Amino acid sequence: MSRSSPRPLGASIHKSLELFRAFLREQDDPHACYSLLARYSVDQVEEYGGSVAGRTVVDVGGGSGYFTEEFRRRGACAYLFEPDGRELGTKPPYGTVIADGYLLPLRDGAADVTFSSNVLEHVADPQTFLSELARVTRPGGLIYVSFTNWLSPWGGHEWSPWHYLGAERARARYRRRTGRPAKHTLGENLFAVHIGPTLRQVRARDDVTVVVARSRYWPFLAETIVRVPVLRELATWNLLLVLRRCHR
Repeated sequence: MSRSSPRPLGASIHKSLELFRAFLREQDDPHACYSLLARYSVDQVEEYGGSVAGRTVVDVGGGSGYFTEEFRRRGACAYLFEPDGRELGTKPPYGTVIADGYLLPLRDGAADVTFSSNVLEHVADPQTFLSELARVTRPGGLIYVSFTNWLSPWGGHEWSPWHYLGAERARARYRRRTGRPAKHTLGENLFAVHIGPTLRQVRARDDVTVVVARSRYWPFLAETIVRVPVLRELATWNLLLVLRRCHR
């Protein structure tokens, strides 16, 4: 897959603002929010890997299927593998498979593109998860992984930014404010993933090479921020890793 031309800076700024406004309305209009995020994310896949038309795409942990549907809309043969049936919604994409991301029911090298959006912070063993993504990606294929790092303003998810004061305190505040328990519990279905250690671990692997490590949403200096220790943990918000499967 050849790399296409980068998106114009003006369009990137527009997209970032559009996404931010959509995130503010996520609870009221999740369809608009996640449909927009899906379009934005597949744009990024095509920016680094070329058109997805005719490609086999594996969407791991894609929830109710917005990403899978967007890949299909652009001509990809896309399949959703989701471990939690409660996340699928009422109309999951045709052919959806309930499967553990640690053990996907796919042969080695089955996918041209393996895609995982905001899943890494929800798995207890990120490196084993990445190994499985690499296994099912063909040599030369692309792996798209994004995650919300713990020290970002959104690191505590629905109980952000109060996670800076401690997870239990933040969860208790969420329950007092909303009258319902938080969806996420640190150490159970949400884990404190940091950018620096993750980058070092990924760069030390022999099954993938790093195409780009950048902030997923920032419209400018997206790669520069990720190179600065400490600052990246606070300012990146969401790390995008685009990896290429090595030929071995």
